[in-house]
Amino acid sequence: MEGNSSYGTSWADQWDNNPDPATVDAKNNHTGTAKYKQKVGEGLGKTKAVAKTGMSKLKEGTSVGLNWIKTKYNKTSHKS
Repeated sequence: MEGNSSYGTSWADQWDNNPDPATVDAKNNHTGTAKYKQKVGEGLGKTKAVAKTGMSKLKEGTSVGLNWIKTKYNKTSHKS
């Protein structure tokens, strides 16, 4: 085994002539990063819009609920 020149290398190192994907990704990292930043930015924009809509619905629902409670309280307290 020691006389074998392939000692310490994997099958892929011996027979695969394509470049290592990790090396290719490292060289093209700036384009990948830009794509991720764009997707994250779009996702945050959507999240912000949904949160804004949800908060306005929550605020409106709370206001309606408090007014309902106030009306019910006034009806019961004014009975004579």
